[in-house]
Order: sequence, then structure tokens, then C-alpha cells
Amino acid sequence: MREVPEDILRPDYWKDGLPKARSPRFPWEITALTDEEVQKMRVASRMAREILDMAGRMVQPGVLTEEIDEVVHEEIIKRGAYPSPLNYNKFPKSCCTSINEVVCHGIPDDTTLVDGDIINIDITVFYDGYHGDCSETFLVGNVDRKGRHLVKTTHECLERAIAICKPGLAVKHIGGVIEEHAKSSGLTVVRNFCGHGVNSVFHTTPNVLHYKNNEAAGILKPNVTFTIEPMVNEGTPRNVTWPDDWTATTSDGKRSAQFEHTLLVTKDGIEKLTGKIESSPKYFWEE
Repeated sequence: MREVPEDILRPDYWKDGLPKARSPRFPWEITALTDEEVQKMRVASRMAREILDMAGRMVQPGVLTEEIDEVVHEEIIKRGAYPSPLNYNKFPKSCCTSINEVVCHGIPDDTTLVDGDIINIDITVFYDGYHGDCSETFLVGNVDRKGRHLVKTTHECLERAIAICKPGLAVKHIGGVIEEHAKSSGLTVVRNFCGHGVNSVFHTTPNVLHYKNNEAAGILKPNVTFTIEPMVNEGTPRNVTWPDDWTATTSDGKRSAQFEHTLLVTKDGIEKLTGKIESSPKYFWEE
């Protein structure tokens, strides 16, 4: 694991890997933040966006995922922040790099990116006591038509889900929008991972399922911060977990893509706290 300077504020799991903060007792209990806490979420989320953009610019054939992790780590601590994944439940690195059939939680190592790969980079930053969380799937060189379709559709799933969010919406309705668009595009949605509340706690309520469901996951209200992060597959929605207890891959070896935003419920709708900024690279379909 990489070193973090002693003067940087750390989450409660940094030393032993065990998160101490607890979610509310019931899944429908969702914590609304104060205006001051919301501002801290804005700062952490903007930082996560800047780091994600930087990591995305590194993506090209020949780059090692370990090199991406090194840059991510150094840029986070340079800003006086802590890389949230580092030692969270013993995760050994500062970001997740999930290539091709890896659904999520890929561990950076000496794997070299190859022309035609797709890679999701997941960044979470802990700053001033709050986490900002986001991810995108990037193309490595020349990706085939099916791969580009998968990536673009996954982004569309996220955007369609965000579009229905507003105060008073039952969280359970988010997943149906995602699954409907994925299925109509010939793709499937992973069911074993979900979006989540995020604030001073890395993962808390609400649990945001990305498929049609009737779970009692609560109602959105102003000043709630949470993520939507659909994982969409070319083949089966089922996944397997590697012996490292982290890396999740599709059970049929086909590709998976993911996009994620940290979102704030406002009085009128939704603010993308990790939304793209003026300097962010464009998506391939925008070029």
C-alpha cells in the first residue's frame, strides 16, 4: 500500500481496514446533510472529478494500471486528501481499474492496457471528512463497435436514471429506468452491486439497485447525497469474484462497463456533484 502523509485527515478504517461508521438502522432511513456538509461534499466531489479526468487522460495502449494508481494517489495526497479505497475493507490500492470483463473492484497491478480494451476507473476522495465518488469507462485506442455501444449505452442508463430523480421520488424506481434502457439495447444489468448513499460515510443508505425492484429503500429528499453507478454487461448479468476477494468479473467473460456520479438532491431536482467541468475530456460520442 502507498504511504499517506501523517498530516492528512484519514477515514476511520485507514489503519485496520475496518469501517467503524454505521448506516441507519433501517434501509429506508436516509440522512439529509446540513448546508455546511453539502458544501464539503461539493469540494470533495469536485476533487474526485479532477482526479478522474487526470486518470482518464492517461488511458492508452502500453500504460500499466499500476501507473494509473500511482498518479491518482500522488494527485490526491497533493491536495491534502485521502484516497478513500485505500485499505477500505483491506483494499490494497488507491483506485479501482476494471478492464473488459471486470465488472468492478479491479486492483491496479502490472496489467498493461492493450489496444481495443475498455477500462473503468473508479475514484473516491476523502477530504475534510467527506467522500466524493465517481467513475467512468474509457476506451483504449481503437475499440470495436460492440464495445463502443456498451460504453455509450451504460452512460445513457446513468443519465436516464438521474433525469427522474427529485425530492419525493422513491429510490426503488431508479433501477427500472436503467434496466429498461439496457434491455432495449440488447444488454443486461448487474444485480450484485448497487449505488449508495455517500457523505462522511463511504457507503450508507440508500441502496440504489440498478434493476426493477420493489425494495423499501426510502424516499429522496433535499440535501441527500448518493451515487447511481450502473454496471451493464454484454452477456449474462451474473458475476464471479476472484480469490483476491475483490475483483468481480462477468461469469461468461464478456465485457462490462460502468459510469458513476455522486449526486445531491436539491429542492428542485438533482445536482451532479461529480459532473464534468469545463476542462473535462469529451466522451467519444461528443467529439
